[in-house]
Amino acid sequence: MEFITDPMLIETRSMEIIAPYIAHLNLPPQEAKVYSRIIHAAGDTDYANVIRIRPGAVEAGCKAIAAGRNIYCDVEMVRTGINKAKLAEFGGSVQCLIADNDIAAQAKAMGITRAMAAMRCFGKQLDGSIVAIGNAPTALFELIKMMEEEGIRPALIIGVPVGFVGAAESKEMLTQATDVPYITVLGNKGGSPIAAAAANAILYQLSR
Repeated sequence: MEFITDPMLIETRSMEIIAPYIAHLNLPPQEAKVYSRIIHAAGDTDYANVIRIRPGAVEAGCKAIAAGRNIYCDVEMVRTGINKAKLAEFGGSVQCLIADNDIAAQAKAMGITRAMAAMRCFGKQLDGSIVAIGNAPTALFELIKMMEEEGIRPALIIGVPVGFVGAAESKEMLTQATDVPYITVLGNKGGSPIAAAAANAILYQLSR
């Protein structure tokens, strides 16, 4: 059996296969790249029907990265999947506190999830930065609460928590209750690879 072994050719061919599934959406080029990378990461063309991007969100993400802003994540899997070397070229880094012992202690004391405690700890650092949530709906709920009650305003929210408890609801709230640029997927789909893919899709549109 013959198969492609060149990584760049594999990626190019993958994008060629994905292209017809999003062609009917008439997406701006920047958004099409995000759709393509999410679908590629998921191996699921049905994502074309559930991805939602607020107009101007990709541009807002690019601007934040170019300005050296950080990406704040809910879990280590998201942090691991983001191209940290590429982000560092612009002066930014990827931050995650889910495994921090102090965060674990705070979460236990307050009776909340570690993801919620981490978002609270990030606090004002989230202003003007990118938040990538791929696993914990509670992190997205908490972030939205912080925006409503404390005026926190990230430059971009990549909100794609996965699962059957709170995931769909948190993402629906994101699309309805905020004026912050977002990238999300409706329903139960999502996950850390999807959040990382969306972040990388923005990163790869920048050059230095």
